[in-house]
Amino acid sequence: MIEPFDDEYYMKRALAEAEQAFVEDEIPVGVVVVCRNRIIARAHNLTQTLNDVTAHAEMQAITAAANLLGGKYLTGCTLYVTLEPCAMCAGALGWSQIDRIVYGASDEKRGFLKFAPDVLHSKTVLSGGILQNECAQIIKRFFEERR
Repeated sequence: MIEPFDDEYYMKRALAEAEQAFVEDEIPVGVVVVCRNRIIARAHNLTQTLNDVTAHAEMQAITAAANLLGGKYLTGCTLYVTLEPCAMCAGALGWSQIDRIVYGASDEKRGFLKFAPDVLHSKTVLSGGILQNECAQIIKRFFEERR
């Protein structure tokens, strides 16, 4: 059993968002933003729904969290995402000055670590591999069902 308020707990909440994206026929990436042990934003990909290539889960979550906090910076926050962010999302996260990013599965094809590994804010702490298998499996299942 996992303890509440650890990385696995929050990644499971992000996985629930990914499952919702899957149901909506969106690429199943989910995100939660946590501030002081409280989820302040939840999001999943909406690129198909909004017909917008920038409507990634991270972008939706950044906007929601910033609106709740009343400012553009996410200092004091941690973003949990099921898939390593792309360069666009990592750039936005860098501008947000978020304290920490935790991702589940790596993205060797489009992940920011391949294309822009230095794009995050210098103080942002990055952790990967949390519930990696579960996070990778939902993406794999999504694409297998569409082939």
